[in-house]
Amino acid sequence: MSALALNAEALYSELLRGVRSMCTSETRLVGITSGGAWLAERLQKDLSLSGKHGSISSAMHRDDFAQRGLSSGGQTSLPFEIQGADVLILDDVLYTGRTIRAVINELFDYGRPANVRLAVLVDRGGRQLPIQADYAAARVALPDTQSLALARLDNGEFSFEVHSQEDSSSVGKK
Repeated sequence: MSALALNAEALYSELLRGVRSMCTSETRLVGITSGGAWLAERLQKDLSLSGKHGSISSAMHRDDFAQRGLSSGGQTSLPFEIQGADVLILDDVLYTGRTIRAVINELFDYGRPANVRLAVLVDRGGRQLPIQADYAAARVALPDTQSLALARLDNGEFSFEVHSQEDSSSVGKK
C-alpha cells in the first residue's frame, strides 16, 4: 500500500457539485462498472434525477481483451433510449483513456447519443489516448507501478485502495 491519502467521500462531494452543474432533466447517468456504476447510483439519488441510471462495461471492446477476458465487474445495463440522449459517463479513475474508448464503442452499439460527456472522481494523468474528462474532482500523480481503485463499504461510503504492481496482479490498472 502507498502513503497516498485521498478522502473519497470529500472527493465525492466535489464530484456531486460538478455533476450538478452539468446535468439537465434530460441527462442520463451511465457509470462504468464497477466504481463508476457506484458513483452513478449514488449521484442519481443525491441529484434527485428521475428515471434510472445505467451501467456500462468496457469488456467487449477492450484492446487488451485477449489478456483480460471478461471481467466480473458486471454487464452493460442501459434502461433508457441511447439514441439522441444526453449521456454523462462516470468513472472512478481516469488513467490511460483505453477504458473510456472501449466504453464509448459499447455505448454506440446501443444507438447514437446527442451528447456524451465524462466526469471522474480522480484523473491520474498518464494518457495513452487523446481523452479527457469534462469534470474531475481531483488530479493526482501516481507512478505507473501503482493502481488506484474506488471501494464501496457496506454502509455505502467510498474509500480508495492503492495497490503496487506486485499487489495488483488481479486488479485492473486504473
